[in-house]
Amino acid sequence: MKEQIIVSMTGLSKELGTFILAMLPISELRGAIPYGVYNNLPFFKVLGISIVGNLVPVIPLYFILNRVLIFLGRFRYGKKFSDWLVRHTLKRSKVIELYEMLGLIIFIGIPLPITGAWTGTIASVLLKLRPRYYFVGLICGVLLAAFIVSLVVLFFQWSF
Repeated sequence: MKEQIIVSMTGLSKELGTFILAMLPISELRGAIPYGVYNNLPFFKVLGISIVGNLVPVIPLYFILNRVLIFLGRFRYGKKFSDWLVRHTLKRSKVIELYEMLGLIIFIGIPLPITGAWTGTIASVLLKLRPRYYFVGLICGVLLAAFIVSLVVLFFQWSF
């Protein structure tokens, strides 16, 4: 009985760890999928948890980011941070500015450093991308990223 409880708790913590990694702005699903696969979770479960975990924080962020930036602007260090964030994001988001929804899909979907759902959401807000373009671009970009990361992870899993 004790062993079953420990196994259940371990399985839950691996799933929760995968979900939390997918929610974080640095790792997103690019870190969550390898983590879940490495911890022997079923692949499609990892995929589902990672996709949902990647989407959960950024959808509300799209709606509240302007208010958060205004709030941060009231404080000296908050203003420095928000100014840096705006400069940093706009510098990297030229593809979104040029191609809107398609650019967002490419920006989020190609798993490179400092790109992903978080930065894509911030860029979408700053560039005033229409909500329907944002949502389609976000979902397609996250699915593309999940597909690419899954291919890489499964390739390495089968190769070694």
